[in-house]
Amino acid sequence: MCKSLLVHLNRHALLYLVVFMALAFIFIAHPAFASTSSDLPFVSPLSSLKDAVSGPVAFAISLIGIVVAGGVLIFGGELNAFFRSMIFLVLVVSIIVGANSLLTNFFGASVGAEITGVSTAQQAEPKSL
Repeated sequence: MCKSLLVHLNRHALLYLVVFMALAFIFIAHPAFASTSSDLPFVSPLSSLKDAVSGPVAFAISLIGIVVAGGVLIFGGELNAFFRSMIFLVLVVSIIVGANSLLTNFFGASVGAEITGVSTAQQAEPKSL
């Protein structure tokens, strides 16, 4: 009796799983295949996030965050582990945003390695002795 009930439940679970997967495919895959633009859907939000993080307001907020988080860690006394880890998280995010703004200001818009080809006009001729 128990074994037939278990097989019966497994058949129902398999049926529910197949129906759920079919519905998920119908409702999730349709919007993905309906796209007509060549841009990926996450390009514009990431570009706006990059612009927001590398601006002067973000740099000022990161400096304030570094000062406040450092002050809390120095003068905060005994902090519990959760609050201390949240302060460290604020400090790390502030340092990352501030470093991004500093590097953008010092080295221009492109931060990182820039590899360009050397044209034949720029190549130096070997000097003869």
